[in-house]
Amino acid sequence: MIIIGNTLVSEDLFDQEFICNLSACKGSCCIEGDSGAPATELEKSRIEQEFEKIKPYLSEASLADIEKRGGFEIDEDGEWVTTCLPTGECNFVKRDENGLLSCGIEKSFLNGESAIRKPSSCYLYPIRVIKVGDYEALNYHRWDICSAACSLGKQEKVAVYQFLKEPLIDRFGEEWYTELVAIAAAYFEEKKS
Repeated sequence: MIIIGNTLVSEDLFDQEFICNLSACKGSCCIEGDSGAPATELEKSRIEQEFEKIKPYLSEASLADIEKRGGFEIDEDGEWVTTCLPTGECNFVKRDENGLLSCGIEKSFLNGESAIRKPSSCYLYPIRVIKVGDYEALNYHRWDICSAACSLGKQEKVAVYQFLKEPLIDRFGEEWYTELVAIAAAYFEEKKS
């Protein structure tokens, strides 16, 4: 692990290659798993405040389920997660005519309608951030449904930290990311020798 400020960064972010390949996976991460997308208390609050702007991008089934149960629930780890339909889809995604799942929160943001892009657990994926004492640890999460993303990343030679430049800057800042890039360069230089 590499220390940058109050973060612990796994070398996997340099070594693993990854580019989301939505045409291959169809957004499987929005339907697979044990529960919905993890969200911080602040993200939950912001999504609830922006909900009227997000609603047009959700399915009728999701809107009915959110009306009945809400958009968030506490999971078995005691954390907020998005609610999901009985079929597994996160209530904030909608399947298009090609079977591709897309995030309604993000669509609303990209259309300039809402102020939150999506939960950082989604935006930073395949990085998972966990609290370790006073630090936030950034680890690469391996999931077989992302094999096409790993293949594309390897083909294009794009490391995880490069693919996630924008969300990493959003979460940790430009200065932090600049330091990460410098450490990555030194890391690869050292591996050569």
